[in-house]
Amino acid sequence: MRISGLRSCGILLLAGLARVGVAQPTVRPDSALVPARPLWLVRPAVLRVAVPVVLVAAGYVSRNENFLDEMKEEVREETRENFPHFHSSLDDYSRRVPVAAAYGLFAVGVKGERGIVPFTACYGLSHALSSGLVSNLKRISHTRRPDIATDFSSFPSAHTADAFLTATLLHEQFGRGRPWLSVAGYTVATATGAMRMLNDRHWLTDVVAGASIGFLSAETVWRLYPVLARRLPGHLGQKLLLLPTYAPGGAIGAVLVVRQ
Repeated sequence: MRISGLRSCGILLLAGLARVGVAQPTVRPDSALVPARPLWLVRPAVLRVAVPVVLVAAGYVSRNENFLDEMKEEVREETRENFPHFHSSLDDYSRRVPVAAAYGLFAVGVKGERGIVPFTACYGLSHALSSGLVSNLKRISHTRRPDIATDFSSFPSAHTADAFLTATLLHEQFGRGRPWLSVAGYTVATATGAMRMLNDRHWLTDVVAGASIGFLSAETVWRLYPVLARRLPGHLGQKLLLLPTYAPGGAIGAVLVVRQ
């Protein structure tokens, strides 16, 4: 296999994962020509879970000496050969661009699937879930970073997980009726993962696994939130208040307050 083919493989993996979050048209094959398969195998929900889980597992397996380990090493070598002087801190900010765009759309009055309070709750819960998965996998996998031999916190990529988490929430909140927003969000997320590799901070498998975790965390919380919300007392929603917060240095956030 040529090395250039490996880099192309990495790009296709990221692009393919981005497309998992965007609804695709259903094609019904002629049953006379295609062997029957169990219905659960072709359900979109199953595929949306199975594909990211397989990618995370493959990334974990690449810690050992095998063909996946060789692939990520060769992708890294070619990346450094073609972009030896690349350095950017943009990936520290681009990972949150999709969620910033979502709040910008709220601010100008664009209607989405849910209100700003449920959306913020989903963001907070999914971020907590993603962060927990990423931190524990970093501790368990103990994978060396490509640029620092003494740093064993490479797998998976937290930046990429954040980027795909926020892109997925943007898609669910505003992208159903506005596909261009989904495309823009996942493009930014994919670019964030690519920059983590170009900055030599992560292996290809770290980035793909991080993207999978971010996507799965957002999808899990987004779909479970209505079930949890229905179990809350009916009057609780009227007592919730979302307030902006500001911290020294220009940091902006929000606080969810329960009024008595």
